[in-house]
Amino acid sequence: MADAPYKLILLRHGESEWNAKNLFTGWVDVNLTEKGEKEAVRGGELLKDAGLLPDVLHTSLQRRAIRTAQLALESADRLWIPVRRSWRLNERHYGALQGKDKAQTLAEFGEEQFMLWRRSYDTPPPPLARDAEYSQFDDARYATLPRSCARTRSA
Repeated sequence: MADAPYKLILLRHGESEWNAKNLFTGWVDVNLTEKGEKEAVRGGELLKDAGLLPDVLHTSLQRRAIRTAQLALESADRLWIPVRRSWRLNERHYGALQGKDKAQTLAEFGEEQFMLWRRSYDTPPPPLARDAEYSQFDDARYATLPRSCARTRSA
């Protein structure tokens, strides 16, 4: 079988500040930890060592993903390739759960509901109020987001 003309390489962002604290992150824009930056560099090194050199990079609008991409591309010597950003690649929006401790949420709501919110495509988390602390409703990055795409939770 001939080589496929394209290869899709998926690289998750490095550890974020809220990953380290076990908090629901969703669309809240948090930085990478030092460990996360090292993970991103290592990811780029592994790609280079494996000969998996991307021609274009797609990432979300979230700084943890953008920073991971920059560090990985730098260590793979691919900083020159085009980078395309889209909100459609953002992490799942966790609605009112954003900023909440995962262990406390599990204890409060039980494993079944907790896992539904985390893994189900049919059961969105509780919506986030427009004026909530971690709301993205007035975030300039999402100003052109269609109104049909709520900025309060993943549907």
